[in-house]
Amino acid sequence: MALKLVPRPQPSQLMVYCSPLLALGLTLVAGFFMFTLMGIDGWEALKAFFILPVSDSYGVSELLVKAVPLVLIGIGLSIGFKANVWNIGAEGQLVMGAVAAGGLAIFFHESEGFWVLPAMMALGVLGGAAWAAIPAWLKTRFNANEILTSLMLTYVAGLFLSYLVHGPWRDPDGYNFPESRMFADSALLPVLLEGTRLHIGLLLALALVIAAWLMLSRTLIGFQVKVVGAAPRAARFAGFQQKALIWFSLLLAGGLAGLAGMIEVAGPIGQLVPQVSPGYGFTAIIVAFVGRLHPLGVTVAGLLLALSYLGGETLQIEMGLPQAVTGVFQGMLLFFLLACDVLIKYRLRLGKA
Repeated sequence: MALKLVPRPQPSQLMVYCSPLLALGLTLVAGFFMFTLMGIDGWEALKAFFILPVSDSYGVSELLVKAVPLVLIGIGLSIGFKANVWNIGAEGQLVMGAVAAGGLAIFFHESEGFWVLPAMMALGVLGGAAWAAIPAWLKTRFNANEILTSLMLTYVAGLFLSYLVHGPWRDPDGYNFPESRMFADSALLPVLLEGTRLHIGLLLALALVIAAWLMLSRTLIGFQVKVVGAAPRAARFAGFQQKALIWFSLLLAGGLAGLAGMIEVAGPIGQLVPQVSPGYGFTAIIVAFVGRLHPLGVTVAGLLLALSYLGGETLQIEMGLPQAVTGVFQGMLLFFLLACDVLIKYRLRLGKA
């Protein structure tokens, strides 16, 4: 006798939306036992990971700072995933957006014009979109797998940034450290709350969440995205242009990732450094799936995954655990979510091997 997966006649829509909560609960249980097996008080570790980082107003502001890029990238990826366009290279698109925006701030470091910040935003979007255009062209022209091409371009972008900050864009007064000069005040995002790093990128992210929700629910392009993803054959019969949607999905995701890169270098970082992201582009993939590819769900998931970064830092300080704990929790959350999704669509049945 062996266990078999048998398709369910009708997957439960209630469980589709409740499964992220179930996955989070299973992650907490697994985390508790993981810490216990390591000889660490499980309750105290979970408290330090999930509660202590947001126990004061500054912690909440840091949560929002880290959630902004995750939500922006997650929105773009979720729209592409709905259309079965699998962009895995948002990290590289974030980096190229940061490079494009940071280049403007470096070359006009003495300018105090009001135009600098809007121009940096535009260049950030264009930089990310241009990097996403490469896998879009390869997909539509040669049917190259966008998963592979977008992922490989991520490492090219990282090496390009490293070359710039170690070479031509290195701060001449920076004692040979691999970093650019600090951006001028005109190239920095205004802070919303004094004494914190919370910037107006939060307002921009919320506006784009609403815009994405309206696009998916009220526009023809949003309808096409959903139909192409749910019923590709029906989309072809309806005359929807699949190649156009591939370009749209990748350029949108790349543009939002590039905007997130601009926000990072013009906000919390304030300059170009060899690593402008702790992996937001990859974590945003989890954000998109935990948020059920819905803009409002992505917002909540972005806050949850932002908390995982803060929790990892807190555990490192309070208990001396490695920063890799963040990745462990993110991985467990994705694993349990995928496991729940399998059981939503299939049921286990005993049968002959």
